[in-house]
Amino acid sequence: MSINVSGTEGYAEHAQSLIRRWRSIPFAGQHKPVLHLIPNAPSRILDVGAGAGVDAAAFAAMGHSVVAVEPVDQLRAAGINLCPSCQVEWLDDSLPELAVLRSRPETFDVVMLTAVWMHLDAEQRRRAMHTVSSLLLDGGVLIMSLRHGPVPEGRRMFDVSANETIQLAGLHALRPVLELRIQSIQQVNRNEGVLWTRLAFEKGR
Repeated sequence: MSINVSGTEGYAEHAQSLIRRWRSIPFAGQHKPVLHLIPNAPSRILDVGAGAGVDAAAFAAMGHSVVAVEPVDQLRAAGINLCPSCQVEWLDDSLPELAVLRSRPETFDVVMLTAVWMHLDAEQRRRAMHTVSSLLLDGGVLIMSLRHGPVPEGRRMFDVSANETIQLAGLHALRPVLELRIQSIQQVNRNEGVLWTRLAFEKGR
């Protein structure tokens, strides 16, 4: 259950307002800095912390096969309802272990961690990097975002640096291919001075 997953605090209580906000953000606008890293050919994409399913549905519409992981029940249900016919498999699972997913012999071309990493403490990040690397095919891409700014009331977040993340990724055969500091696309976040770092890594062959 989501109440047992550290980092999900505050999301179930505000699920409906968050769903409305997230669905108002165009997929292409949100991910413009990293879209060139998504394969053109149909691929296997893992969306960890998939929220209300906007990204998962967009990837499925592009022809990809998607596994969407979301531990908050209300958000996962919204994602399923958003596109019930999409080629998206939803799982109730969470980092740092992704125990449900890792019990199956699956690997992916792309792993997306959008607005997820900030919810993990240092030890959880260490374990989580091993987890996501193990789920990537050689030559696969890990795409992440790091949040910088004030923490909303009732949430659990950490300000994680790009340097720390790059060093940790390097221990798991993940080579940086993108580092970009950008403003938030959400006006409410921009008003509060929230910035994001977009990072991408390629797994060594």
